Amino acid sequence: MELNKEQQETVQDDSNVCLVNANVGSGKTTVLISKIRYLYEKKGVSLKDMIVLTFTNKAADEIRERLNHQGIESRETPWFGTFHSVALRMLQTLLPVEELGYTEEFQVCLPEEELELAQQLIGQYQLKIKYKNRLRKRLEQMDSHIRGKKKDYQDDFPELLRLLEEEKKKQNKMTYRDLLKNAIFLLKTHSEILCPDWIIVDEVQDCDQIQLELLEQMKKPETHLFAVGDPNQVIYSWRGSAFQIFYQLRKKYQARELSLSVNYRSSGNILAASKRFQQNGSSLEGTREPGGRVVIQQHYDSFQEAEYLAEKICSLHEQGMAYREIAVFYRLQNQAEILEKVFAQNQVPCQISVKKSLQDIHVVNWFIHVLRFLANHEDTSSAVCVLCDKMYGEGWTSKKALKELTSLREGTSLCSASVLLQKMWEYEETGKDYEDLPDRLCLTQYLHPSSSSYQKDREQIENLFVQLRNYKSIRDFLNSVMLNGFSVESGEKREDAVSLMTLHASKGLEFSHVFIIGVNDGLIPLRCSDPDSEEEERRLFYVGMTRAKEYLEISCYINPDGVGVRPGPGRYLAVFPKEFTEIPEGFGKDPKAAAEHLQKMKRMVLEERQKTSADLEEKEHRMEGSVISETSALRVEHPKYGQGTVIRESDDMITVAFDDYGEKELMKAFSMLQEI
Repeated sequence: MELNKEQQETVQDDSNVCLVNANVGSGKTTVLISKIRYLYEKKGVSLKDMIVLTFTNKAADEIRERLNHQGIESRETPWFGTFHSVALRMLQTLLPVEELGYTEEFQVCLPEEELELAQQLIGQYQLKIKYKNRLRKRLEQMDSHIRGKKKDYQDDFPELLRLLEEEKKKQNKMTYRDLLKNAIFLLKTHSEILCPDWIIVDEVQDCDQIQLELLEQMKKPETHLFAVGDPNQVIYSWRGSAFQIFYQLRKKYQARELSLSVNYRSSGNILAASKRFQQNGSSLEGTREPGGRVVIQQHYDSFQEAEYLAEKICSLHEQGMAYREIAVFYRLQNQAEILEKVFAQNQVPCQISVKKSLQDIHVVNWFIHVLRFLANHEDTSSAVCVLCDKMYGEGWTSKKALKELTSLREGTSLCSASVLLQKMWEYEETGKDYEDLPDRLCLTQYLHPSSSSYQKDREQIENLFVQLRNYKSIRDFLNSVMLNGFSVESGEKREDAVSLMTLHASKGLEFSHVFIIGVNDGLIPLRCSDPDSEEEERRLFYVGMTRAKEYLEISCYINPDGVGVRPGPGRYLAVFPKEFTEIPEGFGKDPKAAAEHLQKMKRMVLEERQKTSADLEEKEHRMEGSVISETSALRVEHPKYGQGTVIRESDDMITVAFDDYGEKELMKAFSMLQEI
């Protein structure tokens, strides 16, 4: 790609600190890669003297792949990756971690594991901790608590922190927070160890305060800092993103600021409409033709909308549009449930973007703890988790598990009461041959071959072993899993499928056709308690809109699900620039009139489907009468609300007493009820 004037100036800038305000679709990644090439090929800067920091492994991999494609071998570069992965590598290979009480063989642990360890310590030392349901949040904020910035609960939490730090060092474990915190401390006390020529940061607007501190310790006076980001895409403040990052860096380093203002992604009308929701006020120019207007739709409820989307997408596909070029964005993950079901019924392939954690699959989570103890026999908390698990372990109490471990360590027990514990204790890693590991651990016994989940559980463990073989040791594999994640299921990923994802997950992606659903007050935007949250919701909507290249459709509900969600067009649609939009007939009418209009549409669709129309006629015939007596009550099932009993109906409406959700009144045409 040939660089435009702004991009060329950015790539060739040699300022000590340069901040680049990169608008959406302005070729940010291209500029980053061109910058690395320019430094390497024109300025003679070694890749080993560059630190390239990203916020996702996907972004880091893309940079490496594109450099490799352009003839620059970057796979062995030591300092390309996320903040956490680079900090891990420094602690393993460069910084003296022994000064902190660790060894180079330390393991990375998840926040959930730290929480488990904290709960074990609370029980072991009988600590008094208030509001235990907030313990995880308090642990995440422990640095602030130590500095005295958080409320003093007047309990044993400070003592828990002390014990937790001691236990993590004893077990040779670091959390994500510890990686950054320990790297900062050692870089500060050993400033001579690291002196890079260049630090390049992608998506700098997502930095939190501790990541900024790490940057500060990495950067020496002679080190150049090149940071790229977009203030209009700050959507992770709930994760701790620092406030006004560009202002902080500009003030601290007297940085030069440059802009990438030309958008190459979206059509003119999409871009013009999205400017209404841009907060930073920076210039945003487009290069493409106006294209079609942004379509604004309204639907009676999520079920009617799902049917509409399925038909619309089928039509687009019949016209030659690949499914993978289509995406549906929503605010909350539970909105995907009805979409997935209706799409399946209409044979629309879809892929739901959900980042699964280890805790999402019980058997994988359990066996990861087994591997942790195999790699480190000091990892008492992992052994306790393995043994206390009621499904795959021994089902012991923590007290019994700790007693058995102590007996093994002290040699006072000739034979453990657990075959698995004995086998784990005797295990020694000898190379990369893990083929016989399940047999050595008597694993089949603990997966319960007679259980209905055995085959699926076995596949999950085998999938884990396939990936394990790619690493030099179990420890390396575990650290990679903690930082990078891994495929937890062995199912085949669809190559051509509609993407279903939250607005947060859509960041950094682009699609030809985008549908943003549920633009109702209380959903998009969510109800917010302060102005900062309101502004972030607006930025999130802006991010979603600017993912679309050719077609953007935005919709709201007349009869929305969920507490606190207001019916009808939300305030974002109220301020939508009408000159760039296409609004269907009937939009904005009172809910009753709109419902009648949509009911007619639904009936037309149902008439075209013979199999469902026949069922519908039969159901209506059998359900005549305004009230159904208890003795003749008809039992039905709903995709969302489950099973229930029909208690009342009219020509258009039907009322069902659901077993788990109580009484619900539904429109017959949209009810999606099935007789049991």
